Amino acid sequence: MIDDLLKDAQERMHKSVEATRGEFGSVRTGRASPALLDRVVVDYYGTQTPLTQMATVSAPEARLLTVMPYDAASLGDIERAIVAADLGITPGNDGNIIRLSIPELTEERRKELAKIAKGIAEEGRIAIRNIRRDVMQDLKALKDSGESGSDEEHRAEESLQKQTDAQIAELDELLARKESEILEV
Repeated sequence: MIDDLLKDAQERMHKSVEATRGEFGSVRTGRASPALLDRVVVDYYGTQTPLTQMATVSAPEARLLTVMPYDAASLGDIERAIVAADLGITPGNDGNIIRLSIPELTEERRKELAKIAKGIAEEGRIAIRNIRRDVMQDLKALKDSGESGSDEEHRAEESLQKQTDAQIAELDELLARKESEILEV
C-alpha cells in the first residue's frame, strides 16, 4: 500500500514537471518557436478552439512564424485571437497566411519574461509540494488506522521527501535554462 502511494506520488510529480516544461515553451524568447502560440485560443463559429487545431504553425526563419489556416475563412478570427493573446507580436495577414515577425526583446521585456518564468516555476513547485502534502496525509491515515507501523511511515516519508527534492531540483534546472535563454542577447 505504501509503495503504491509513493509510486502514484512520483507519477503525479513527474506530470507536474512536464506540465511546467510545457508552460515554459509558451514563454517567448528571442527566437521564433511554434510553441509560442500553443496557448492561443480562437473563437471559431462560437466554439473556443486551440489555434494548433485550426492551422499549421511553422518557423521558417529564426525571427518569423507563419500560420497557415486549414480553413481560409478563419484567417480573420485567427488574427484577432493572436492580437488578443497579448504576445507582443503584431500579425501580418496577406489573405492566405499570417506572418508573425518576432521583434528583438528589450532588456526590460527580457526581465519581465524572466519574472513570468519564475512564476511558472513556482506554480510547479507548489503543485509538487501539494502532492507531497496529500501523500503525507495518506501515510498518516494508514498509520492511524493500524495498516502500517511508524517505522514504515517514517521511511516512506523520507523516500517521499527525496522524490520531492529531486523533482524540485529538476524544475530549478528547467528554470535556469529558460532564464538563460530569455536573457541571452
